Amino acid sequence: MFSDRGYAGAMADAGPGPDMTTWPTGRLLSMASRLVEHTWIERLAEAGLTHAGLIALDLLQPGPASQRDLATRARVQEQTMSRTLERLERDGLVSRAQDPADRRRTLVASTPAGTTAWAAARTLETEVFPRSADPDAFRAELLAVIHALSAERWPG
Repeated sequence: MFSDRGYAGAMADAGPGPDMTTWPTGRLLSMASRLVEHTWIERLAEAGLTHAGLIALDLLQPGPASQRDLATRARVQEQTMSRTLERLERDGLVSRAQDPADRRRTLVASTPAGTTAWAAARTLETEVFPRSADPDAFRAELLAVIHALSAERWPG
């Protein structure tokens, strides 16, 4: 059913599909989400990043943070963040150093190369995400959905 080109390629191969204007909103959102995710992951890979790596770099833009803090803010396990940071460190995008305020703690910081990679990935948004008549309103609607459902899933 799916081609080697992934979900988006399979949809293109499928020929004229059903009338999507009749689909429930949840199905439309799910389809849009999958298509955007696949395209986003492909473009990030071309830039030498993973989605997880971009999240970590984004969280580091305000300044250095501990691995635990990054994991908490990204809502992932510390082990998951550790693997992401190892890849970023291997690629020269982050560095680790002892916290001068607490020598037992290690801080992670974005390197200049990491900040450059983060900025380049942010410009991909305009290439990857479809144009909207009102991008700010579209973004606000997405944030409203995320906030409402996040509050139900992760209260507090």
